[in-house]
Amino acid sequence: MAGARAVELDVAGRTVRVSNPDKIYYPERGFTKWDVVQYYLAVADGVLRGLRDRPTTMQRFPDGVTGEFFYQKRAPKGLPEWLPTARITFPSGRFADEMCPTEPAAVLWAANLGCLTFHPWPVRRGDTEHPDELRIDLDPQPGTGFADAVKVAHELRELLTAHGLCGWPKTSGGRGVHVYVPIRPEWTFTEVRRAAIAVARALERRLPQLATSAWWKEERGEKVFVDYNQMARDRTIASPYSLRARPRATVSTPLRWDELPDAAPEDFDLRTVPPRFAELGDVHADMTEHAYGLESLLELADRHAADEGLGDLPYPPDHPKMPGEPARVQPSRARKQ
Repeated sequence: MAGARAVELDVAGRTVRVSNPDKIYYPERGFTKWDVVQYYLAVADGVLRGLRDRPTTMQRFPDGVTGEFFYQKRAPKGLPEWLPTARITFPSGRFADEMCPTEPAAVLWAANLGCLTFHPWPVRRGDTEHPDELRIDLDPQPGTGFADAVKVAHELRELLTAHGLCGWPKTSGGRGVHVYVPIRPEWTFTEVRRAAIAVARALERRLPQLATSAWWKEERGEKVFVDYNQMARDRTIASPYSLRARPRATVSTPLRWDELPDAAPEDFDLRTVPPRFAELGDVHADMTEHAYGLESLLELADRHAADEGLGDLPYPPDHPKMPGEPARVQPSRARKQ
């Protein structure tokens, strides 16, 4: 591809133009834009399964991972007429029309714009107010790592089973683990976040030395943070099969539960995931066949409130103050006041 100015690809009947295909995106390994495009072509069915009909923010790296990047929420000018959008409302009350991929060509079109990581909302364009996924982000804090997140993930699996739920795990592409639970789109963002808080508190009790629900970093210690705020409105995580902006070009990779204990995040990258996908397909393909209820987790949240007085937890700083939310002041500062 050296010296090529542009290449046109036929992607399931759509023509996608790839400009500057030899532009370096991952300098450490020499991966180019063309390598990125070929990667997404190889895993198109898998990445589209995670993006289909979802309002999606593009994390764009026009000059590769060592350059500046930005998050593009609003559909850019020049959006193909065949690529639908959906209007989503931010916590501020403002809104935007975001792209909603429905076919593989949309993924390749975005990759040509320097989009390495896709950040889909947990809703579909037909109903942007009711999430259809409970996403649980297990985020290792300093002093802990991926192996600790895996331990928490397996405890999470048992917890979900006890509440009649099933989760599908994937690497974050970094040190963390994401677990997805497909749910019926019958609950609001506030209610689904409340279920996530109940999960975080339950894990904290099952693994007091390893898991924490503490929002303030100064209180987390060397534990795995169960980031309940990933279910707050306008919070997203990298989609399944998204590339990450790391020197090795790691991938946020869906795994089977029996693979998780022996997995290492660096094992899954731009070069290794396509042959894995060719051999195994999308190991989370069956997730679309399920949709669970949150009644049991919300009942758990009710018990936490009634028996122990445990209510809401702080929202992210960019959210307006919510009813019932505790003071949004870090504990060390509050003590000095």
